[in-house]
Formats: sequence, C-alpha cells, structure tokens
Amino acid sequence: MSQELPQTSLSIPENLELLTLGGGCFWCTEAVFQRINGVKKVVSGYAGGFVEIPTYRQICSGTTGHAEVIQVFYDPDTISTEKLLEIFWATHDPTTLNRQGADVGPQYRSAIFYHNDKIREIAENLKSSINNAEVFDHPVVTEITAFTNFYPAEDYHQDYFNLNGHQPYCQFVVKPKVDKLKNFFEEYLSEGA
Repeated sequence: MSQELPQTSLSIPENLELLTLGGGCFWCTEAVFQRINGVKKVVSGYAGGFVEIPTYRQICSGTTGHAEVIQVFYDPDTISTEKLLEIFWATHDPTTLNRQGADVGPQYRSAIFYHNDKIREIAENLKSSINNAEVFDHPVVTEITAFTNFYPAEDYHQDYFNLNGHQPYCQFVVKPKVDKLKNFFEEYLSEGA
C-alpha cells in the first residue's frame, strides 16, 4: 500500500505559468532558469515527498521521498513550456536514475511535477521525441508525475549561485551548466545574463 503524499496549494500569479522541475542539485537548475528571458521568478525547494515541511538535512538522507526542485514562474507569451523543457533536458543529465554527477540519491532524480494535463502531455511528448531521436546515449529516465507538494528550501539555498558563484562547487558544477545555457540557448537569455 502506498503512502498518501501531503498536499500543498499553489499560488500562480495571473498571466504566468508554473513548472516544477528536478534536475539534480537545485543550485544548478536555479542558476540556469534565472537567466532565461520570460522567467519571472525561480524558487528552490523540495517536492514529491511524504514528510511535511522537510529540512535540507532530512532531504540529504534520501529517505523523505522528495526531490530537490525549482519552481519556475514564467510568462508563456515570452517563452513556451516546450522551450523551457528543452532547456531543462539539455542542461542536466536526464539519463541517470537518482544521480547527477557526484550527487547521488533519490533527492537528485530528474523529475517534472506537472500542474495540469497540458504540461503532462507536453513533457511526455518531448521525452518520447528525445528518446526516439536518441539524443542521448541512454534513454531519458525523467520522472513525469502529478504535483502533490512543494516546500521552499531554506533561505540560504535561494539565489545560491548569484550570491556564492566564487565557491568551488559553483565554479566546477554550476557554472558549466550556465555556460551550456549561454552557448546553446543564447537567444533565450535575459538581458544581463
């Protein structure tokens, strides 16, 4: 028997849409999506687990069921859901189960927590297209699941790369993902990114 997951409510500002994405360490995904034109706000946090209001320490144990995620609030008139998901898949390794580089555990899984059937359909179609085209050497294992809960991470995790870009982890792990965004998706960058 599966455990029922706690539910949290969503508040999406008018004229914006929301994606909840897990691509390994949220410091990396946050830094990438903060630089995209049309993205209005990015919040790092935890989604999909069975512990209410988890702490980072609990998440790191890999036993709460949560993934490290970001919530991306964006203007669909400026950038499409499809393009954001293409960027998501291109800027992390969606072919490794419960792992991104040296970060290992279910909290680092590749995941899309969809908020409506439209996003689910777009995500499933893109994932299928990527696998059919054999874009990666191995199949994409990104979990595509209905959204149940999201808890913002502690304040010190928010805006992490922008505030701590000089740190070794940021230089060796986060910055290459930001550079990949700049190299392959330059036309989607926000001013000053």
